[in-house]
Amino acid sequence: MTDLFANSRVILYYNGAISALTLFAQHPGGSICAPSPLPALASVLEADELIRHTVSTHPAGIVNAVGKLMDLPPDLLKATAGYHEQVDIPNGLITVYLARFDLLDPPHQLMASKGCQLKTLTQLRGQPPAEMELLRRAYALVMES
Repeated sequence: MTDLFANSRVILYYNGAISALTLFAQHPGGSICAPSPLPALASVLEADELIRHTVSTHPAGIVNAVGKLMDLPPDLLKATAGYHEQVDIPNGLITVYLARFDLLDPPHQLMASKGCQLKTLTQLRGQPPAEMELLRRAYALVMES
């Protein structure tokens, strides 16, 4: 894993344009964060707690790097504007981004070949509290757009 991912994670999702079916990728080991899970004791910051960075990496660069790391086809993932959540961890902050599969149909077979599953929000209810909050915020953004 590169330094790029030391303080960044990406949540991958599929959203059906017609049906509004929304599925999130659950990676090997159970986390919804790529390329690695959030550390223990992670907690999502509220809007009034956010720390403004003067220099940051563009979300598209991080999303493209995750796609390459997972050996996904080029341009399959698109960064979702407006989603960049900060997560407090014991030794700093992690910024979590959202990436949409740019496909008409859910990529079940492709993700299964990577050891991942695509699941609905309700199927992911047992995730750690920080991941559930990230999913809640992601789902709200997707449904509002």
